[in-house]
Amino acid sequence: MSQGIIHHYRKYLPIAEEAIVTLHEGSTPLLPAPRLAEKIFPGIELYLKLEGLNPTGSFKDRGMTYALSKAVESGARGVICASTGNTSAAAAAYAARAGLKAIVVIPEGKIALGKLSQALMHGAVVYTIKGNFDQALVLVREVAATGKVIIVNSINPYRLEGQKTAAFEICDTLGDAPDYHVISVGNAANITAYWAGYKQYHREGKVLTKPKMLGFQASGAAPIVLGRIVKNPETIATAIRIGNPASWKPALAARDESGGLFDKVTDKEILQAYRMLARLEGYFCEPASAACLAGLLKLAKKGFFKKGDRIVATLTGHGLKDPDTAIKNSGKVKRISPKAGEILKGL
Repeated sequence: MSQGIIHHYRKYLPIAEEAIVTLHEGSTPLLPAPRLAEKIFPGIELYLKLEGLNPTGSFKDRGMTYALSKAVESGARGVICASTGNTSAAAAAYAARAGLKAIVVIPEGKIALGKLSQALMHGAVVYTIKGNFDQALVLVREVAATGKVIIVNSINPYRLEGQKTAAFEICDTLGDAPDYHVISVGNAANITAYWAGYKQYHREGKVLTKPKMLGFQASGAAPIVLGRIVKNPETIATAIRIGNPASWKPALAARDESGGLFDKVTDKEILQAYRMLARLEGYFCEPASAACLAGLLKLAKKGFFKKGDRIVATLTGHGLKDPDTAIKNSGKVKRISPKAGEILKGL
């Protein structure tokens, strides 16, 4: 049984044993997706990295276990983060596990209730501001600069060190790196972390190749694609509703070094991929996760891939993070009389 990513990859994540804070995150499934692959482009080999099956339901747990462990090791009394949802849930849960105070700053009305409920349930002190994530992060940086709390957003280098273990797991499972890695991009730390992980395994001779990194942003929140800050980002995919990514430059380096690309997808395309995944492969992801699948579909239509290509797509968060979006954008519940004949009509 997994004891968490720090124990599993201790060589890469040095920490005092007594400081380790874990909820046994990591070891998430790499799910073959043959039906979805057939729909996207017949002949490709598609795998889904199900990061929504981490303890708090998103990839953020990988970075948070190491960030909180390092906070404990340093003697910190509390942590703080700005969040569109998943970071707040992970920070609150791991802080609770560590016995530290967690402070969360969120943009008012811009967070899925499933994620907000997690932060509150774990005992975080939650503040809302009139503004977006980027403004919340400015405020959090100011508070953290006082030295009274440690910031656990992805600008904390330990976050990225933890998150790169997902690339290790993919290589360990496949026996080599994939040809392409497809990922949704918000604050851009995850694509940066994956690339760091692939590069490290390649340097050490654990894999023979490195993937091309393909990052996708929502069209209403696509600063990297547009090459400029988006002051008022908007998208149904709340987890990537970010107009000024903290890891912008290293994400561009990941694209350029790997020979990959960035592109944008519309909310309509995101919702199409969101439903397609759930109905073809039986996995329910949050809308932000589906942005990378929408991008995969977009590239496939342009003839980007060829038969035999091995592709991994990271699904960053579980669909139950945002049940309201699912209910609004899927089939309706049908009201019937309690008779078998009523059900048989629909068969």
